[in-house]
Amino acid sequence: MIDKFKTVSLDTMIDKHVGKRGTKKRDAFENELRIDLLGQAIKQARQERHLTQEQLGELVGVQKAQISKIENSIKNARFETILKVFDALGAKVNFNVELA
Repeated sequence: MIDKFKTVSLDTMIDKHVGKRGTKKRDAFENELRIDLLGQAIKQARQERHLTQEQLGELVGVQKAQISKIENSIKNARFETILKVFDALGAKVNFNVELA
C-alpha cells in the first residue's frame, strides 16, 4: 500500500490556506493570532497568581465580564484597561515596534 499522507510544515499549510507572508490576509491572520496569545498570557498570569476573574476585576476596577472578554478576545478592550490588568498582575510589559 502506498503512503497517501505527506508531511508538510505549518508554514506551508498557512501559505496555502491563508496566504504568503507580506500579504494583507496573512498579516491580518498573524495579528489576530498575536492578540489571542496576549489574552491567553493574561489568563495564565492570573491563574498563576491564584486570582479569579472577579478578584482581578476588583484590582483593575472593572467587572468580571470585562476580564473574561479580555482573556477570550482582547480586540475590543481598551488599551488603558489592558495596561491596568498587567499592572495588577505585577507583569512587566515590553513593546517592540518594527517599521517595515
